[in-house]
Amino acid sequence: MLPLIGSEIDQPYETAEVVILPVPYEMTTTYRKGCQRGPEALLAASDQLEYYDVELQREICFGVGIHTYHPIPLQGRCAIANSQETPHLTPEKMVKEVETTVSQLLADNKFIITLGGEHSITAGVVAAYQQDSPEPFTVVQIDAHGDLRDNYEGSKYNHACVMRRVVEQGIPTLAVGLRSLCQEEAEFIESHSLPVVWGEETANNPDWIEAGLTQINTPNIFITIDLDGLDPSICAGVGTPQPGGLSWYQTTRFLRRLFETYRVLGCDVMELSPLGDSVVSEFTAAKLVYKLIGYHTLNP
Repeated sequence: MLPLIGSEIDQPYETAEVVILPVPYEMTTTYRKGCQRGPEALLAASDQLEYYDVELQREICFGVGIHTYHPIPLQGRCAIANSQETPHLTPEKMVKEVETTVSQLLADNKFIITLGGEHSITAGVVAAYQQDSPEPFTVVQIDAHGDLRDNYEGSKYNHACVMRRVVEQGIPTLAVGLRSLCQEEAEFIESHSLPVVWGEETANNPDWIEAGLTQINTPNIFITIDLDGLDPSICAGVGTPQPGGLSWYQTTRFLRRLFETYRVLGCDVMELSPLGDSVVSEFTAAKLVYKLIGYHTLNP
C-alpha cells in the first residue's frame, strides 16, 4: 500500500498530524463491484499529485505531517467481497473493527481521513467520534443516495443503511447532492425533518452553499463523502453512478466553507470503484483528499 502523495514526504506516525486510514472492505455493494480496490487505487494516484496547491498557494504536504496507516482489516490484506480469506468480517463486525481503530487514532490526537471501501464503514467511524467528542457534531454527507434504509438485503449494516444508523445515534445530519431515493427514505426524511440540499438545488440555486450552512446547528462537524455525490464526468468510478452531481469547483467551494465555518473533526471518502480503462476517478479522489488536508490547515 502506497503512502499518500509520495514516499519522500510520508512522515512517521508519531510526528504526523494527519493520518490516512485505508479500509479496503466490500461486502454489501449491490451493483458494480470493486470498491475494495478504492483505497489502493487512490493512494497510487496520489503519488502523481503536485505538492503545490494553486488555490491555497503553498505546498500543503510540507506544512502538515501526513502518515498513511496500515489498512484494515487484517493488517493490509484487502477484504474482497465473498472472499474465503475473511469470512468472519461481516459488515457489523467490520463497523466495530473500524470504530476500534479510529478510537485508537483519536486517542493520539490525529486528524483522520478514512478511505473506503463501502459506505457502511462510516457507521464505525462516526461511532468513534461520538465517543471521543465532548460536544455535539453534525455529519455532513455528500452523496447521490440517502442511505437511509432501515434494512437492505438482510442487513442493517448494508451500505444503503449507513445514514440511518447515524441518525439513530442521535447525531444531526445535513445531506448534500441527494438525487436518488426509495419511498421509505423519502418518508423518513420528511417524518424526521432531516435537512437536505437536493442535487437539483446545487444546480439551480446559486446560494445553495450558504443555505446549507444555515442548517448546521453545531460548532463541530464530520464530513462523509460518497464519491457518487460528484458528477460522473469527474468521477464515474463508483458502484452506482447517478446523473447530475457536484462539479469539482462546487465541491471544493463547499468544503472550504465548511472548514472556514466549523471545526471539522475528521473526514472520510468512500465508494471509489476504479475503472479498468480510466484513471480519472482515482485521481479526482486523490486530489479531493489532498484538498481536505489543505483546508484542514486553514483552521486546524
